[in-house]
Amino acid sequence: MSDIIEDDVAVLEQGTAPPADEAKEHDTDVHQFVIFVVNGEVFAVDMSPVQEIIRVPEVVRVPMAPHSLEGLSNLRGKVLPIISLRRIFGFDEQDYDDSTRAIVIDQGQPLGFVVDRVVSVVAVETRLIEDVTALDGTVDTELLCGLLKNISGFDMVMVMDFGRLISREFKDISKLSKAHASKALLGQAGEDADDQAISDELQLVSFEVAGQEYAVAIEEVQEIVQVPEKVIHVPHSESHVLGVMTLRNRLLPLVSLRAMFDLPRQSADEHSRIVVISVGSVSVGVVMDTVNEVLRVPKSAVDEMPGLFARSGNLSDITQICRLNNGKRLVSIISAENMFKHTAVKDALNRVDNMDEQSLNQSADLEEEGSDDEEQVVVFKLNDEEFGVPINSVQEIVRVPEELTHVPKAPSYVEGVINLRGSVLPVIDQRLRLGMSSAERNDRQRIMVYLFDNVRMGFIVDSVTEVLKINKAAIETSPELSEEQHTLIGRVANMEKQKRMIQLIDPSRLMDRKEVAGLGALMKS
Repeated sequence: MSDIIEDDVAVLEQGTAPPADEAKEHDTDVHQFVIFVVNGEVFAVDMSPVQEIIRVPEVVRVPMAPHSLEGLSNLRGKVLPIISLRRIFGFDEQDYDDSTRAIVIDQGQPLGFVVDRVVSVVAVETRLIEDVTALDGTVDTELLCGLLKNISGFDMVMVMDFGRLISREFKDISKLSKAHASKALLGQAGEDADDQAISDELQLVSFEVAGQEYAVAIEEVQEIVQVPEKVIHVPHSESHVLGVMTLRNRLLPLVSLRAMFDLPRQSADEHSRIVVISVGSVSVGVVMDTVNEVLRVPKSAVDEMPGLFARSGNLSDITQICRLNNGKRLVSIISAENMFKHTAVKDALNRVDNMDEQSLNQSADLEEEGSDDEEQVVVFKLNDEEFGVPINSVQEIVRVPEELTHVPKAPSYVEGVINLRGSVLPVIDQRLRLGMSSAERNDRQRIMVYLFDNVRMGFIVDSVTEVLKINKAAIETSPELSEEQHTLIGRVANMEKQKRMIQLIDPSRLMDRKEVAGLGALMKS
């Protein structure tokens, strides 16, 4: 039993074993059961669908899932839903302790059912399993398929029908099929009719350094990642070269924009981000104090740097100025091409080459070969859980203004509207849209803008943390716990080594056509 039971919590027993000769005749009529306890009630489950018994793992909460779902966990690289039997039975909640276990049962989709404790594994003849029709207890007899008496020191043990339970509580699990994997495709940004408008705009990633706002063209940004705990420092390098980090089998040199611009030094904190900027096949990570937004601005609002102020030499990085809010907000646009001419970046790249040129080239080849096997997503948080959307589906990311204009008769999840460069943008609380509780406004919140049938809509999220490339091998179909949940969150990025699980949202499913049309009509009224 060592491959089924995690530790020595279970002991194989025989329930009223028949004589040896008789046992041979009834070998095929003997069933093994796992005996467990929930809220003082004693239950059994047929061993055949039981994969294993584990300690309750940490979980990721899932919006729009049944109340009985604790969340999703990682079981040796696979996504495993964890379900509370206490909630299913309507028992009071109870904190987990050393005895709490999850029984993993596979009825087409592996599910982990949390029980107070597992007692034993027993073998019982079929003829000794009694009917439940006469049982009058606290448990719904519809979920039972028999009774065992005088087993494992208990007068009576109720045999649960997990197939019936799953069918009743998780109706959509039975619909799982491989077709879902092919249906869960990346969302595409924009519509063909919007292409002309986009060609007259610049899309920029804005960030702050020492209280000043800068931006880089989004096509020059490979990704945005958090500052790692470990940065390899390079001996004898200039002060602006922070070191190198490993990013998907490749050494990435890191430079400080503060040092490049001769600004006061500041240690990285939880808000700091590394913006990976690429020119051709060469990349460098630039450490910023914080990443603010993804801006979509008309080219008419962008001016060349006046010749009188144009910088030369090492400080020629800023080539344009973007005027926002009628000129009240100025954003300096950094040229990635000019940045790569900066002494700091050149030095950082040379240091990496000198560290191990051969291994670096091998890593670069591997990354180039595997580039088609990655998906790039924008990662954001809701209630401490991580979600992601395809980067191409995001029109822009903006701050939440201090005030939103209320819209009468709008659905409860609509916070209001804002003026986004002369256009009315409906703003929706993403938490409320996913059936979660709302949160008080704060500086970390952002509005992510998507396009629905040529109508732009914004969704408030708790924070936008990074732009991340995820290997497709780490992405799997999300367990179908409810139709609405699986339609919206059809896939999960299970990053086992990083101990992260990112639920991937299909933005096109956030609003249906009827809702979009209804909101569009409200905006015009």
